[in-house]
Amino acid sequence: MRRLDPDLWDAVIVGGGLAGLSAAVYLGRTKLRTLLVDAGHSMARWEPVVENYLGFPDGISGEALLERGREQVRRFGTEQAKDEIRAVSRTGEGFVLEGIRRRYRSRTVLLATGLTHLLPDIPGAEACLGRSLLFCKDCDAYRMQGKRIAVYGRRNEAARYALAMLAFSPAVAVLTDGKEALWDGQWEHDLSEYSIPVRRQRIRGLLHEDGWLRAVRFDDGPDCSVDAIFATRGDVCHTGLAEALGAAKDDEGQLRVDEDMRTAVPGLYAAGCLTPANCQMIIAAGQGATAAQAINRDLFVEDLRGGSLPRADQCRGSGRATKQTV
Repeated sequence: MRRLDPDLWDAVIVGGGLAGLSAAVYLGRTKLRTLLVDAGHSMARWEPVVENYLGFPDGISGEALLERGREQVRRFGTEQAKDEIRAVSRTGEGFVLEGIRRRYRSRTVLLATGLTHLLPDIPGAEACLGRSLLFCKDCDAYRMQGKRIAVYGRRNEAARYALAMLAFSPAVAVLTDGKEALWDGQWEHDLSEYSIPVRRQRIRGLLHEDGWLRAVRFDDGPDCSVDAIFATRGDVCHTGLAEALGAAKDDEGQLRVDEDMRTAVPGLYAAGCLTPANCQMIIAAGQGATAAQAINRDLFVEDLRGGSLPRADQCRGSGRATKQTV
């Protein structure tokens, strides 16, 4: 049997968002020695109300959803650490993770470090984040029905978002913030066909009350009255730890994974928004569960072939040994 090393984890999960928490629940229930390392950067904390996570018909805040997940993780025995992992390297036994607070050793690593949406670089944007400055149509367009909506951006995604918003509101505009529009000619035609105005002036700032938008002010021209802005400036996928180990990315900058969330690096898994999945909380949670199940299966096979599984006790009652019922 493999000799237990108290400083060697079976799995370390990097990232405490919905993908990491879901994986931590599943791995805790497998009885593997699992550690969840959370730097506190989950995008879920930006969401004041989540209405499309199954099981919460009245909605729930992103922070409350995270706290419920942390409570569930504690229930099933996965340990949690507040730390930020700065580097991961390979060793003969698995991986070494260098955190700000300490070093960790593990047989496997699951990266659930997610991505960060880029805020528009305009005064007032940060104050409105999560309230009236939003990123995800699938998450938040429904609760902005009938309101005045602006889409910030200048590429195909901005034009597509603006046209899709017509299902929720007739008052939709596009803001390019003084930059040249780069969407394709077909999108230009579609915006004109559906009478969506494009405000091309440079934005001076956002007029808001405690984060709730009232208008966009430009360097020249009249204000644009808005209740919400959906930003399409782009995303930064946090793939640096995986790249340093040799994991592959796709053309969108996301980590390539197989159907079980394995990367190209043996023992390294990834789940959530740093993979090509649609960046939704419930999808991230599902990916975390998938990755955890794969880690459990892979370590089981490794221990089985290495003769490291626990041995069944023998019952001694009537003078002959029988195997314990499992």
